[in-house]
Amino acid sequence: MHRRHFVMGAAAAALARPAAAQATRKPNVLFLMTDQQRGDCVGASGNRVLHTPHLDRLANEGVRFSCAYSTTPTCTPARASLLTGLGPWRHGLLGYSRVGRKYPVEMPSAMAEAGYYTTGIGKMHWHPQRNARGFHRLLLDESSRQESPEFRSDYRAWFWSKAPMLDPDVTGISFNDHRAREYALPEELHPTRWTADAAVSFLEQYQRSEPFFLKVSFARPHSPYDPPGRWMKRYEDAALPAASIGRWAEKYRPRSDDRPELWHGDLGAAQVRHSRQGYYGSVSFIDEQIGRILEMLERRGWMEETLILFTSDHGDMTGDHHLWRKSYAYEASAHIPMLMRLPKGLHDAARGTVRPEPVEIRDILPTFLDAAGSSRGEGMDGRSMLSLLRRPADWRKWIDLEHDVTYAESNHWSAMTDGKWKYIFHAPDGQEQLFHLSEDPGEVHDLASSTGHEAELRTWRSRLVEHLAPRGEAWVKGGRLALRPKSMKHSPLYPGV
Repeated sequence: MHRRHFVMGAAAAALARPAAAQATRKPNVLFLMTDQQRGDCVGASGNRVLHTPHLDRLANEGVRFSCAYSTTPTCTPARASLLTGLGPWRHGLLGYSRVGRKYPVEMPSAMAEAGYYTTGIGKMHWHPQRNARGFHRLLLDESSRQESPEFRSDYRAWFWSKAPMLDPDVTGISFNDHRAREYALPEELHPTRWTADAAVSFLEQYQRSEPFFLKVSFARPHSPYDPPGRWMKRYEDAALPAASIGRWAEKYRPRSDDRPELWHGDLGAAQVRHSRQGYYGSVSFIDEQIGRILEMLERRGWMEETLILFTSDHGDMTGDHHLWRKSYAYEASAHIPMLMRLPKGLHDAARGTVRPEPVEIRDILPTFLDAAGSSRGEGMDGRSMLSLLRRPADWRKWIDLEHDVTYAESNHWSAMTDGKWKYIFHAPDGQEQLFHLSEDPGEVHDLASSTGHEAELRTWRSRLVEHLAPRGEAWVKGGRLALRPKSMKHSPLYPGV
């Protein structure tokens, strides 16, 4: 991938569009996603510190879904929902485990069947790692994961072809690390840059007759928080938000352990700020690279012929409530960005709007299939967000969240939210939490035991009972939520690996 492939001159800008762009109403689909990006980490969502002009553009020219969630907020179960359009019980991952080997309907193959040329670039986090699942072309960045001796990701192979004497991990902070540090190598070698370069090259060179489905999956801002130095410096003196700390979170103040990959602990305001400096820098670096992708899309004349959707698989606590990493029901972990820019002629009136209805990762595949004119999305747990734009009154009123045991037996829960209220049931001991998100988005005040909220608590508890009851007495017994002291990472519907 020589740099000349990423620069388009005036002559190249005049390249003819593929015949399909003129002969079919099916839009191209550009699916942009990040790993571990908080829902409040987009400028358009009200974050006045974070520099994300290109994501803001997608929001301002499209639809921003303000109540978007990751039902099971760690990488693999979230990506299983993304792959299948199913909720956790039906795709089988109730917590962190390997994505099943094969599902009846999977995003790349379903889009290929709908007439698209399918390409995936970046992090997939599937098993086996080279399981293409219907992608015609697949370029992988699997970070340091190497599940078999013969596997090497395409990014790492490219890195060693460019810099055979350098170490891609020389920056010295690990995955799931709480620390931040500027990238120690030339930024042209950074995985964020490689992912964008590959996407720009694909768009520049695409000449096929079919519309394209292009998934571009960045491995950041997931730790390591290692943006190039210029982006680290951008937030050196910025008024970064302090951590939200609820009185209820006092139990998380002690360090879970002494490793940099700890999951809870009060590390002090200075460390929270420095971690967020690297995290914000990583988000802005990705936004800059998305800008390059959008620029190439415009140069090819496809901006108004392409459905563009941006999201993340889950968030990142970055010190809120003395918690780090993800897997929690709290907003910083489970609330994600969801932006959709529609091609011209498809719900033009929705441009520049904000929808407050609850949406989730499982809704993305049905949305793409709806845009493609395919019926394969019928019967999925997710629903097309285009149908939300058509008939908002028919949309769901709330959504379920859950996660099996992660880090420790105490971190095991089920929850419900409508974006205004959130109810959490902690499975090991039955502890409940209730947050009024409209008034308390930082979840500082737990109302579960406060006077005056008993009716609200009963309402949300009954909704969770209704949702979990079909799973059997291990989940609901005698009309009450059952304690679940043991881990169950997989439902009976899990297809295995």
